[in-house]
Amino acid sequence: MLYRVTETSPPPAGPRLLRPRIHRAWFVAAVTFVTIIGAAAFASLPGLLIDPLHEEFDWSRGTIGFAVSVNLALYGLTAPFAAALMDRFGIRRVVAVALTVIAVGSGLTVFMTTSWQLILFWGVLVGLGSGSMALAFAATVTNRWFVKRRGLVTGILTAAGASGQLVFLPLLSWLVEHHGWRPASVTVALSALAVVPFVWLLLRDHPADVGTSAYGAEGFTPKPEPVPGAARRAVTVLFKAARTGPFWLLAGTFAICGASTNGLVKTHFVPAAHDHGMPITAAASLLAVIGVFDVVGTIASGWFTDRFEARRLLAVYYALRGVSLLFLPMLLAPSVQPPMLFFIVFYGLDWVATVPPTIALCREHYGEDSAIVFGWVLASHQVGAAVVAFAGGVARDVFGSYDVVWYASGALCAAAALMALVIRRKPLPVLTAVSVPAEKPATDQVTG
Repeated sequence: MLYRVTETSPPPAGPRLLRPRIHRAWFVAAVTFVTIIGAAAFASLPGLLIDPLHEEFDWSRGTIGFAVSVNLALYGLTAPFAAALMDRFGIRRVVAVALTVIAVGSGLTVFMTTSWQLILFWGVLVGLGSGSMALAFAATVTNRWFVKRRGLVTGILTAAGASGQLVFLPLLSWLVEHHGWRPASVTVALSALAVVPFVWLLLRDHPADVGTSAYGAEGFTPKPEPVPGAARRAVTVLFKAARTGPFWLLAGTFAICGASTNGLVKTHFVPAAHDHGMPITAAASLLAVIGVFDVVGTIASGWFTDRFEARRLLAVYYALRGVSLLFLPMLLAPSVQPPMLFFIVFYGLDWVATVPPTIALCREHYGEDSAIVFGWVLASHQVGAAVVAFAGGVARDVFGSYDVVWYASGALCAAAALMALVIRRKPLPVLTAVSVPAEKPATDQVTG
């Protein structure tokens, strides 16, 4: 039936298209959150392997720490290329392949008999796979699917790694203590594989794939064409960013961030506590508690980043972290005392609170290239972590204690606080006033 619509006759009533109350971007963020949680098991295991591998194979802690350092370094160095590959092949494909590589590397460690196999399987394969699941993944999802609430979403997705640590660390420590390290490695492999179909079926690369716009966007944004030359683009962005001061300051502060978290506490806290007579399960449970408060601290940091100046937030975070590390050697004991619990809560709130303001500063200074630039900044984070993971093991072999590493990391955090304050804000574009000739008065046009 045809209707003729005129100015005096309204169109006939019909079904109205209703927008969903919850934007699709939040579902994508939820899928990303669960994916990172499921893949976080690999990050929980290295610190639990040091003592068992040392006892079974008689490998030095320096050798085991070197394998962990290779893992951490590749985790970071892979991230910028992974961000470029996501632009070329899509998020789903890159993340699915990365999870498979993690599963293969972790599973093969069960059959190793020499230290070079640990370096290859856990260091290289798991390092490459986990690098593609790094924070550049969260940054890419946030940049594509959100215009508003980016700081909050970044904090939530960053906290997903801590949530995974919370889920897996107590289980893995129990497996290591009661059944050995091999069942724990198999658990990591199976956890990574279990997430693959979840990613493939539910994750989407761009809002245009489902006919919507990014959350907070004013209009529809078409999906950009795949960017060829992922490796070349990653390197080009690096050379471009390396000519700017903020890049080196962000890379330097984030290297210290990695050194004082993944490289030091996540890798060496459990064996250091065990040196003082604390059971491995109790020490691992403390790391899990760090994961609980990390979730709170990182989400809060994202909320703060939406409202306060990012570089000042970084300075506060690093200063507080440095102070807490200086007190840690005095808190280690055979049993968990209230001062240690206070450190765990305090340190947990600050664990990766640095990520949302760092991503915000990358976005502020580097725009559309910010995800790849953050990937390179993250590479420095992991290089710093790798150096301390190795140096911490060597220090334990040489001095018989981790104390010197705790004190050195506290001093480095103080330096990072100063570096953060040096980062300059990007100047806003200057609007040039345009002079418009004044209209002639109406009386000038009246004759007679």
